[in-house]
Order: sequence, then structure tokens, then C-alpha cells
Amino acid sequence: MLRVTFLLRKKTDMSHAEYYRYWREQHGPLVASHAQRLNILRYVQVHTLHDEGANEAMAKARGGMEPVYDGVAEVWFENRESLLATFESEPGQRAAAELVEDEAKFIDLAHSPLWLSHEYPQVNPTPENLVARERSSIVKLYFPLRCKPGQDEHEAQTYWYSNHGPIIRRQAAGSGILRYVQVHRVEDELEAALREARGTVTEAYMGHAELWFDRAELGNATPEGAAAGQRAIEDESKFIDFARSSMWLAKEHEFVNHL
Repeated sequence: MLRVTFLLRKKTDMSHAEYYRYWREQHGPLVASHAQRLNILRYVQVHTLHDEGANEAMAKARGGMEPVYDGVAEVWFENRESLLATFESEPGQRAAAELVEDEAKFIDLAHSPLWLSHEYPQVNPTPENLVARERSSIVKLYFPLRCKPGQDEHEAQTYWYSNHGPIIRRQAAGSGILRYVQVHRVEDELEAALREARGTVTEAYMGHAELWFDRAELGNATPEGAAAGQRAIEDESKFIDFARSSMWLAKEHEFVNHL
């Protein structure tokens, strides 16, 4: 399975309300209409919750972080060959060009990085289809991260998976984590093609962590939860450049799901 992660910043002349309305009501259905031509298995919009004091608190606890993004577009493909086929077929090329043209109407494409990635589930419910829907109390924590200066990205990803992942898994219950997935960037020439089509200049992240919580439990601070949070931050500091990473809460809107 291959996922394309696309962090989005809205155009500066749009309000958040205008941006989310267009993305959800116009662009989302457009992507869904081209899903078959583009070999898309799943397409989800992740809408940032901007009014959350938790976003500022999480950044402050890490000494300051990049401004939150306005959302994330996530697209799943069966494999690399499936994605490549969309570049090579005429219907796929036309559909992709139409989507990029529409993205330019509401997205600051130059400052909206994207990359290809693989998923590494760490904490999973049964079944796995947990979604932070608009009317549920579930929220999704989105954490795109970059490694510390001088670190090799692959080595940082290995530490993230082999050392940090087990720490979070062991304290998941005490932290209120319902699901936790590491999504690691993979180097691929297709990323350059996607960036070129959009004129993207912001560098990619080495991946992102995504965690789902029940909002009803977030305000119920416990000694166990506080200790778990401190352990997580202490270990994150060993491989994450907080000043060049970001973190926020969000809701998910699922448009295509053929998984």
C-alpha cells in the first residue's frame, strides 16, 4: 500500500470558512469523480481544528513549532505501479491536470509540501476503520516531523520505528490513545513529478505520526497521562527537530474508500 500525503496551506486571500467549504463541497467530489481513472483506493481530507488551545499547548511543550497547516489531503494507492499507471495513461493525465488546476483555486501550492509514504501501524483498534468524523467526539492528532540537523533521515526513521514506537505503544492506554500510526516518507522520483506539477518549494517532511483520541477524555488529566506525555516529548527530542515540525488536532472527511 502506498499513500500520498499532501499538507495544505490555503490561499491567503481566502478565509478559513471559504477554504474548507470549497475543499469539501467542490474539490472533494471532483477527486471522487476521478477515483477510478486515477486508481485511487481511498481519499480523505483532514481538516485542521484551528480554535483548539491544545494546538498551542502541544507546540509550547516542545519549545515552539512551525505554524499548523490548514489541512491534509491523503490518497491511498494499491502500490507504486498503480500510481505510476496514472501518469502513463491519457485519462489519468487529464484527470490529474484537472485536479491540479482546481487545487490552484484554493491552495497555496508553492508552500504545500507532498511526498509518498508507507504506513507502520503501532496501536490499532479492531476493526481498524477508526475515523475522526465531524459529529463524533473522536479527534485526530497530526504530527508531520523533520529530523534533527545533521541526522540522516533513514536513521531517524529507524529510531522512530524501533525505539519511539514501542514507548508510545506501552503507554497508549494511560495516554488515551485509540489508534497510532507512523507514516514514513519514501524517496521516489514520482515525488519530484508531483511537486513540479504544483510548483512546490517547501521541502517534504520525513513523515508524520497520526493518533486518534476521544475528545471527551482529553480534558481528564491524570498523573499517568502527564507522565506519558513527558516521556514522549523527551524521546521525541532525540530525533525530531521541533522548530521545523508541526502538530495539530483535526477532523476527517472520507470521500473514497475501497480498501
